[in-house]
Amino acid sequence: MIKRPAPSHVPSAPRVIVAMDFSEPLAALAMAKRLDPGLCRLKVGNELFTAGGPRIVEAFHELGFDVFLDLKYHDIPNTVAGAVASAARLGVWMVNVHAGGGVAMLKAAKDSLAPFESPPLLIAVTVLTSLSSQDLSQLGWSPAADQLVATLAGMAWQVGFDGLVCSAQEASLLREQLSNDDDARQPVLVTPGIRPKGSGADDQFRIMTPGQAILAGSSYLVIGRPITQSDDPLGILRNITKEIAG
Repeated sequence: MIKRPAPSHVPSAPRVIVAMDFSEPLAALAMAKRLDPGLCRLKVGNELFTAGGPRIVEAFHELGFDVFLDLKYHDIPNTVAGAVASAARLGVWMVNVHAGGGVAMLKAAKDSLAPFESPPLLIAVTVLTSLSSQDLSQLGWSPAADQLVATLAGMAWQVGFDGLVCSAQEASLLREQLSNDDDARQPVLVTPGIRPKGSGADDQFRIMTPGQAILAGSSYLVIGRPITQSDDPLGILRNITKEIAG
């Protein structure tokens, strides 16, 4: 297992997480080599992990990148606990599960990291940023998106998760909901759906610019296509880093 510093609830640089949504590991590695591990971390999701497996995570580590393993585990408690522990042995910086799996599943995931000296950050997914309140209604969920996010977030936080994946539009609400003067813990809020000025929304609905997201309370920003489909991905990454710093 790769030893890493104990997780901190204070956001640490770099705060940009580049979504490596590639179907070919070689293409993902080629893109990673055009980026700077001093300016970003990398997200490995279902598409790339299915194609490249643990080796792609190891390859990113060898290039100096921290990795957010974004597989959104959602299964029976025992299965999710085993998967989270396997992710920790792989040395990832962050791993996530679906809060919709219920309290028992969330607790099993948290407990599975107890034996690790330097566990990854454990993050819960609430509501996908591609889903609107109308979509949720069609799925049979009566609360609006922000209400459902708040409910699922509270469950994960009470179990002891480090933070949440949420829309930047819900970041300030969640900070207010979860922060407690009697508790030093502060939630790590990871926000996809970030689009620099001039970028298209693609398939995202609840979006913000990088600067807006940081002001709203986001800890880390997940940005994919605006960087990886650019002719100058490192230049775009530098501009986003400057915007965040400002």
